[in-house]
Amino acid sequence: MDQSGKQAARPLHTFAICAYKDSPYLEACIRSLTLQTVPSEIICCTSTPSPYIRGLAKRYGIPLHVREGESGIRADWLFAWQKACGRFVTIAHQDDVYRKSYTGELLEAFRQHPDMTVFVSDYITIKMKGKEARLQPANAVWAVKKLLRLPLRLSALSGNRFVKRSALMFGNALCCPACTYCKERIGDQMFQSGYEFALDWDNLWELAGKPGRFICCEKPLLAYRVHDGAATKACIKDNRRMDEETAMFRKIWPERFAALLMRFYQKAYGAYGEE
Repeated sequence: MDQSGKQAARPLHTFAICAYKDSPYLEACIRSLTLQTVPSEIICCTSTPSPYIRGLAKRYGIPLHVREGESGIRADWLFAWQKACGRFVTIAHQDDVYRKSYTGELLEAFRQHPDMTVFVSDYITIKMKGKEARLQPANAVWAVKKLLRLPLRLSALSGNRFVKRSALMFGNALCCPACTYCKERIGDQMFQSGYEFALDWDNLWELAGKPGRFICCEKPLLAYRVHDGAATKACIKDNRRMDEETAMFRKIWPERFAALLMRFYQKAYGAYGEE
């Protein structure tokens, strides 16, 4: 409540940044959110508090929420989800940068489709080589994902269960940090999967089986940063990615076809960042 005793209005949208240790890219992420043409609530959540994170939160006037306990992707995301007050919530990854029109595009999609449960945009990939940033050119993996998202652009079909899941049957064609979810419709029960790497894929698969539209904007509203310290690379090195994606394909497809799909996926592991 505010000082007058009235209950504060619920924000329409929240960017909930998950900060982990002292990422050199965190400030660029925060700055991109503060520069949105349509302002949103911004919060920062962490299970690894430090003077660096606290200093950036204070500098930009962002509330900082600290979770006690061991760090983990699912636990950290769920904590951020629960702390976000917006009707729509974006779990912002600390390494990524959002185009200033992201929130505006999201709210325009909601205006046109009030039953939207998931909003997702296209993205570009930035590959880091040391301190040098290079724009990743378009490639076959990116093109396949764009093709798989095509049915979601047909508004008459975007609420159909099969159409929503068609973007997830051959892998996750929806870039995780480019996704925004309708907390008002979904509620607090989010990210229930036991996976780490495939957490977002499994979560989207379950949401696709429930009422509500998946709306796709094919404008690149996110710059997705690839670097050696990213969680994705760690998951590849210790085989979590392969194990969890295999489990997801087995959840969706018969065993033999799932094994065939994984053969194609394994070839892409050496080219991390091209998906």
